Amino acid sequence: MIELATESGDFVRPLFGSPGLAVETKSDQSPVTVADRGAEELMRARIAKKFPAHGIIGEEFGSDRADAEFVWVLDPIDGTKSFITGVPLWGTLIALLHRGQPVLGAIHQPVLQQLMVGDGTTTTLNGRTVRCRPTARIEDATLLTSDPLNPAKYQNGAAFESLTGRAKLVRTWGDCYGYLLVASGQADAMLDPIMNSWDIAALVPVIRGAGGVITDWRGDAPYPAESIVATATTALHALVVAALK
Repeated sequence: MIELATESGDFVRPLFGSPGLAVETKSDQSPVTVADRGAEELMRARIAKKFPAHGIIGEEFGSDRADAEFVWVLDPIDGTKSFITGVPLWGTLIALLHRGQPVLGAIHQPVLQQLMVGDGTTTTLNGRTVRCRPTARIEDATLLTSDPLNPAKYQNGAAFESLTGRAKLVRTWGDCYGYLLVASGQADAMLDPIMNSWDIAALVPVIRGAGGVITDWRGDAPYPAESIVATATTALHALVVAALK
């Protein structure tokens, strides 16, 4: 996993902030670049060579043997909208599933040179063990989300607005970088009301390994799911989910 992060990062890093980088729009209206596609192709090739029996699920090139015992889940640029506007709050997500559940995950920000790896028990940032901070009250929490308009589109917008009104600080330090901040003790809650499997898989062992709690918007299992609430503590999680309901 570290090799995949390092090699994909070396590919993507020179493309970040490039004025000539072409941006295409996919059928779901999300942007995509040669950085997204090239990084995923690179990782797929490396996995196929080293673990030919493993499956792969990727955002850009779909699924291959998704029912295998071990399956890699790849999001080469999580936060492409940030990437194409020169904002470094994006990253590469790499997960390994065993029998359909994530057991290893990585969040890599190659420009800031931050590599977070979690196995559900321990999470490290550049090799140093990190933990969520012990925030237990919404009023003491730094709360993050990728897009403040999405809760109203996909969940209960009024409930989300009420929750953010109670938080100590609310920011859109979003996509995978928000989860890195929660796991490293820099923020307390990260919420995304709509997500895909490749957005979620790596986050589960990372947040759990740092001592945090991760579920879907309703408090149910985070994988497979279509939304995520990640918090620093069990107490805070219960309050956030209750507020969202």
